[in-house]
Amino acid sequence: MNDSGAGEAVVSGGAVSGRARTVGVVASLVGVTVRTLHHWDEIGLAGPSERSAAGYRIYTAADIARIHRVLVYRELGVSLEEVARLLEADAGEAVESLLQQRDRLRERIHELERMAQALDRMARARQEGVLLSAEEQVAIFGEDWQPSWAAQARERWGDTRQWAQFAERAAEKTAEDWQLVAEEVRALNADLAEGLRAGLEPGSRKANALAERHRASMSVYFDCTHSMQVILGQTHVDDPGFRAHYDGLAPGLAVWLRDVISANARAHGVDPRTAVWK
Repeated sequence: MNDSGAGEAVVSGGAVSGRARTVGVVASLVGVTVRTLHHWDEIGLAGPSERSAAGYRIYTAADIARIHRVLVYRELGVSLEEVARLLEADAGEAVESLLQQRDRLRERIHELERMAQALDRMARARQEGVLLSAEEQVAIFGEDWQPSWAAQARERWGDTRQWAQFAERAAEKTAEDWQLVAEEVRALNADLAEGLRAGLEPGSRKANALAERHRASMSVYFDCTHSMQVILGQTHVDDPGFRAHYDGLAPGLAVWLRDVISANARAHGVDPRTAVWK
């Protein structure tokens, strides 16, 4: 059966003409549900304008053209109330409204582009860590900084929730943001070294305050609990790279910092001997 006969019949004894279609046929033709067409008919937006001899309501070519106009407006995000007004508006009013819809659409496009760029940055951050060139990293974090550390961290922790948090936060940071982070870390390291040289006892009020500053510096990257900080403190001792870094600031700093972190953790109800990464 050809298109003119699909779901249709020639008017004869109450049938439907070859160019007039029933609601089911029109729904399939324009790609909406029968329920949608019934709703549009009920609110007076677009409905069948003729009846067959048997009383069936049928859509004419003009009715279907109106439905297509409704679909175009809806695709642009125009509300049904506004669509109804546009369908009855004069040419000048319709053009003005359409231009307003165009401007809104352009704003939405710009918003989607910004979202796409943010997703690109987040994807890169999940892969690369810090979104800075190697030269920028050394300039900001210091001559002893190794850009390869980010790749090593991803290999070690890339499947963890903490790495995902780090990537989300890193994706939003600019070079200026990282500069502020680096300055705070340098100030913390200087105060840690001074605390060691001053003979601060782990568990003392001042030592605990330094431990909390250290934990806060970690929380720039991911939510760091006291238990997790204990494990990081031990890593500062066990990992040759970390130990060399801290002991380069002051001999014995890595072990002292671990002990300071452990004592502060005990004050917060965490036993360093049973600390876990959570």
